[in-house]
Amino acid sequence: MSRPDLLLLHGVLGTSTQFKQLIPLLRDKYDVHTLDFEGHGGSPPKNRPFRSKHFAENVLEYMKMNAVKAADIFGHSMGGHIGLYLARFYPKRIKRVFTLGTKFVWTPEIADKENAFLDPKKLTEKVPKYAIELRGRHAACGFEKILEKVREMNVSIGKKNELNDEDIQKINKKVRIGVGDRDYMVSIEESVNVYRLLQHGELQIFPDTQHPLERVSFPNLAYSILNFFK
Repeated sequence: MSRPDLLLLHGVLGTSTQFKQLIPLLRDKYDVHTLDFEGHGGSPPKNRPFRSKHFAENVLEYMKMNAVKAADIFGHSMGGHIGLYLARFYPKRIKRVFTLGTKFVWTPEIADKENAFLDPKKLTEKVPKYAIELRGRHAACGFEKILEKVREMNVSIGKKNELNDEDIQKINKKVRIGVGDRDYMVSIEESVNVYRLLQHGELQIFPDTQHPLERVSFPNLAYSILNFFK
C-alpha cells in the first residue's frame, strides 16, 4: 500500500536542504517531497518577480512531474503562505496544511523594516556568517540578486497582500497554524487572528522556539506533523 504524499516547503531565502534532518523522522509514514522555489538554492531564477502565484506554480509543476495528484503540505515561513495560497486557489491539489512561522500581517512599514536587514552590504557587515551561508546556498540566483528580488517582493506584499483575510476565510481545508513563542518576526497575535478566520483551523504554539528553521526542535516538530496529518 502506497504512503500518502507530504510536501515540505521552505521559507524565503531558504532551500529544501533545510529539511534534511526532518525528513528521516517522517519517511516511515509518508512519501516526503521537497523542492527549491525558483531563484532559491539550485533552482535558477525566471524572468519574473518573486510572487506567491509563481511559487505556487513551482509546486504544481513539481507535483505534475512527480505524479503527485494531491498532497498534504508543511510550510515554514513563506512556505506556509504558499501552502495556504494553494489550498485557497487550487483546493483539489491540497489535502491539509500545517504552517510554522508564517507572517500574515504586512504593511509598507513592516516591509521597510524587513528590507533594512536585507541590504547586501549591511547584511555582510552585521552577520557575515549568515551572508556567507546565503552566498553558498543560492548559487543559481546569486547573493545580491536574490536579496534584491526578496526586497521587491516585500514592497509588493506590503502594498497588497496576495492572501487576504477574505481568502483565508474561504479555505475549506484542515489547517494548523504554528508559531514559536520566541519568533522575532511573527507574532502570536497575528497567528491567532488567522486561526480564528479559518473554517477548520487549529493553533499550536511551540515553546522556546525562534523563527529560523534551524532553531526548531525537529523531533518535536516531526511529532506535531505526524499528529496533525495522522
